[in-house]
Amino acid sequence: MAGHLVAAGHSLSVFNRSMGKTQAWVEQHGGEAAVSPAQAAEDAEVVISCVGNDADLEAVTTGRDGAFRNMRPGGLFIDHTTVSAKIARQLAHEAESRGLHFVDAPVSGGQSGAQAGTLSVMCGGSEAAVEAARLVMQSYAARIVHCGEAGAGQTTKMVNQICIAGVLEGLSEALRFAQTAGLDLDKVYEAISGGAAQSWQMDNRWKAMSEDSFDFGFAIEWMRKDLGLALDEARALGATLPVTALVDQYYAEVVAMGGGRQDTSALVRRLRKP
Repeated sequence: MAGHLVAAGHSLSVFNRSMGKTQAWVEQHGGEAAVSPAQAAEDAEVVISCVGNDADLEAVTTGRDGAFRNMRPGGLFIDHTTVSAKIARQLAHEAESRGLHFVDAPVSGGQSGAQAGTLSVMCGGSEAAVEAARLVMQSYAARIVHCGEAGAGQTTKMVNQICIAGVLEGLSEALRFAQTAGLDLDKVYEAISGGAAQSWQMDNRWKAMSEDSFDFGFAIEWMRKDLGLALDEARALGATLPVTALVDQYYAEVVAMGGGRQDTSALVRRLRKP
């Protein structure tokens, strides 16, 4: 994503907790290597983060070496991490108190989408902040949607992950059923992928799942984090997510099998192979 920003003509200062990754990126793309979020954000017009969880995001924004302390007045902070809607709202409020703008902007499309510059971005924040962010994000995103006020981007990402969880469970069961029935999987895919059963997961994961190839893509341990956020938010809202809760338990089984870093399509591993 940062590489697309350079290609679009932006000047970057970058930070990663692993300094080796920071240096490697600078050697490939140019720009400046920073030793902290605060240094990377010094006098910046726009700061973009993509970290792991709520605690990580809090550390790089309002922590001792956080970016908020060094951003110029009126600066824009865009966060692409998938985190809770609660912390997104908190940081939007904190940013406003400091004269900054904040957009929660989780993404969908995975590593391949980031590399191709075709991500989908779900945004929460003020209209002015999101429109300013759009000018930057269009360097690496094909779809940018303003979903509502602060936190709405994160809640929309939860909807996205809920959908994916259900689709992958159905796809896993369908694949194992076809294998048990002794069907030609290539013919099955050809027959059903053009109709109502078609999905991104089917188009991009059917062949890999049939070959037991899972060492790529979006890791199960990250999907469990995301589903946990959705389940927590559902409890707070009084909503029920029975299938999501069940698939999360199924993913826990795959993690116990050693599949925590495998792609989410490894959900099929928990179903007996004929």
